[in-house]
Amino acid sequence: MAPPNRALRADAARNRDLLLIAAEAEFAERGLSASIADIARRAGVAKGTVFRHFASKEDLIAAIVSGHLATLTTVAHRLEDSPDPGAALLEFLTVAADQRQQHDLTFLQSVSDDHPTVAALRDELHTRLGTLVHRARAAGAIRADVTETDVFLMMCAPVHIVENLSTPAPLLWQRYLAIIFDGLRPQGAHPLPQPAPQLP
Repeated sequence: MAPPNRALRADAARNRDLLLIAAEAEFAERGLSASIADIARRAGVAKGTVFRHFASKEDLIAAIVSGHLATLTTVAHRLEDSPDPGAALLEFLTVAADQRQQHDLTFLQSVSDDHPTVAALRDELHTRLGTLVHRARAAGAIRADVTETDVFLMMCAPVHIVENLSTPAPLLWQRYLAIIFDGLRPQGAHPLPQPAPQLP
């Protein structure tokens, strides 16, 4: 049998995970009107348990968004030393689009933009993605005038495109990611009509 403290820590970690899963599902169904009581009920815990892990609804939302940002940052970090920088960038974009397909967090991200944990993770993601883009440019895998900001803004584009269809095939977004990535390649590229935007 595990020592009591270790068992308590395991229970707390399990409850936190259950709460994050339940909260994401509730927000997906009800939007920001999802209540702490509904989330606790869905997770199978008492309402007080929610506040033992998250001081407020805003902190709970930030924890959900932070988890997904951390996943993307970890993937980008893993790919930084890939021997094929072009394939590494394409793999990152594939993971990012797949995450967006499974977890529509756009409205939660906008709510948590100013949360310090979310902001710090977003900054780290920009840095890691910047490395992937720089290496892909240096290797000639993407055109020289493509910036990290360009790529960041296109991460969810394949999924947004297929959302215009009422019943898209589950993996149809991969078709549009391939088209987008071909547009990043230097072969046959024409000068871009506007400079890249600057993100705050």
